[in-house]
Amino acid sequence: MDLPQKIRSLPTTAGVYLYKNAEGEVIYVGKAKNLRSRVSSYFHEGRWEDAKTGTLVREAVDVDYIVVANNKEALALENHLIKQKKPRFNILLRDDKTYPYVKLTLSERFPRVFVTRRLRKDGSAYYGPYFPANLAYRIVDLIHRHFMVPSCKVDLTRNHPRPCLQFYIKRCLGPCVKDLTTPEIYAEAVRDVKLFLEGRQTDLVKSLRERMSETAEAQEFERAARYRDLISTVEQLQEKQRIASAEGDDADVFGFHCENQMLAVNLFHMRGGKVLDRREFFWEDLPEFTSDHAGANGLVHPGEQSSTVTPPPMNTTATASFLPAEFFSALVKQLYLGQPYVPRNIYLPVDFEDREELEEALSEQLADEGARATRVHLTVPLRGDKRELIDLAGTNAKQSYDQRFRILKPNARAIQEALQDALGLPELPRRIECFDISHIQGAETVASMVVWEDGTMKKSDYRKFIIKTVEGVDDFASMREVVTRRYQRLCEEKKPLPSLVLIDGGLGQLHAAAQALEALEIINQPLAAIAKREEIIYVYGQENEPVVLDHHSPVLHLVQQIRDEAHRFAVTFHRKRRQIRDRATELREIPGVGESTTRRLLEHFGSLQAVKQADAAALSAVVTRSQAEAILEHFRKASPATA
Repeated sequence: MDLPQKIRSLPTTAGVYLYKNAEGEVIYVGKAKNLRSRVSSYFHEGRWEDAKTGTLVREAVDVDYIVVANNKEALALENHLIKQKKPRFNILLRDDKTYPYVKLTLSERFPRVFVTRRLRKDGSAYYGPYFPANLAYRIVDLIHRHFMVPSCKVDLTRNHPRPCLQFYIKRCLGPCVKDLTTPEIYAEAVRDVKLFLEGRQTDLVKSLRERMSETAEAQEFERAARYRDLISTVEQLQEKQRIASAEGDDADVFGFHCENQMLAVNLFHMRGGKVLDRREFFWEDLPEFTSDHAGANGLVHPGEQSSTVTPPPMNTTATASFLPAEFFSALVKQLYLGQPYVPRNIYLPVDFEDREELEEALSEQLADEGARATRVHLTVPLRGDKRELIDLAGTNAKQSYDQRFRILKPNARAIQEALQDALGLPELPRRIECFDISHIQGAETVASMVVWEDGTMKKSDYRKFIIKTVEGVDDFASMREVVTRRYQRLCEEKKPLPSLVLIDGGLGQLHAAAQALEALEIINQPLAAIAKREEIIYVYGQENEPVVLDHHSPVLHLVQQIRDEAHRFAVTFHRKRRQIRDRATELREIPGVGESTTRRLLEHFGSLQAVKQADAAALSAVVTRSQAEAILEHFRKASPATA
């Protein structure tokens, strides 16, 4: 059956259609209230001459469809298929940033608390998302300090001979060692954490007061004092939340700026009436088929009318083929449909065709998840304070556009903050130490450490390492050795650890470095690795959620710069070692001249030829008199043979 015949046989019900090319690839996904009418509209007379919209029609050789019960189901299925198939004629959300959640591993014998960006059905409880991203890390740190439930990687299914450092600094109850705590005490702490994360501070304070009274009566004054301090902390947090919630509702605010088919979008996250974070999106290659008649996903649907509010002129320049209404219809679906959290209000710069249907779908989605505020409002404000918020987001989108597409370098502070957010670091990165291994088939294996501090490379702190305990090719063991040597020395000298340890390599090198730090009982040191080919950043503890940054990202450029400098420094040192080894071959043949003597001679004279030309006095300044005479005698005998 050819394509026109297949289209005539389509049903007239609601559904989703998928255009395919000659290779069987899905090139466009769309939804329709009437499948036959919508799909056949692409082939109306005159459509083939339209260069912008005809591209899809010329490439499409087949169409599949899925029938659904109503248009809201079509919305959800269309969004799912676009994310799954990534058709090139759809507007795709290429932003990889996700906000973190706090994970409480309730399925474990001794539950732990983590920060994660990926939700799984694994029996754990998830809380969030948190804005800004580092808020999740601050909450987990508070749980460590006050509830003493850890995030460590230690195997808690068995007993260990001694606890790690976290127990001694009172950030963990020590479930890894027998008799340091009891299952009952640990379960009590986990229940408190659960109440705290669920926002049930009143219930938590009531429970803590009861326990404080009981322990005081039993004359367990140390435990009573701990409950008292915990009550004080929870009440302070409760007061802050009460003030914030009185100031306004949760809302997301969109603004955009588009020029020359390049687009920047800013999304402000407002929580409790305050802008807590800003998210940026960029598109360099908007689908070429957008036109004055584009439909709900940026594709032309002939004969359809769209009542849209024209965006402010400041947001677009030379973008006659870009329609904000169709773009935001696609963007909002991909951002919110199927997500665990949707704000009560979403303020948009333009109206679009299926806004009311999407509003209903999102409201039902929240109701299904048991949310208190089950109504979502997609609003297009035209005046007043809310319109000013959209204009502010648009102004910031213009700044983002200039910084991205006009190659304006952000300041060092902005890059540090972006790096902290991207990698989920607990504090602003002031100092980064990066390691790399260099060798040729295991020969002359060396390592380098370079340092980035407060925006610049700090060459005075660079270090070189000769690998001493590893034979043959074993990058993982080499990385373990060098990381152990570096941080064992820092611990012995009681010097501060860096904000981030960066490894040049993949998961194997990352885990080798983590093993070295764990052996030194350095538990919560931020650690990451960047793989060369994929340019993916793996953060230790979140290996299943690698950080994939846009190739234009200043954060990626910074990490690449540090990684490349470590590689350059390691390769330079390796080449120097290899040259010394190669030049030293003849000197090592001389009786009485060993490796250290050879190294001193070559470092002093610079080359083997210079050693050959040196007299007894010059040689005696570096080596002993007997060694100098042996060297002179060796080259004297070799000279006639050479001639």
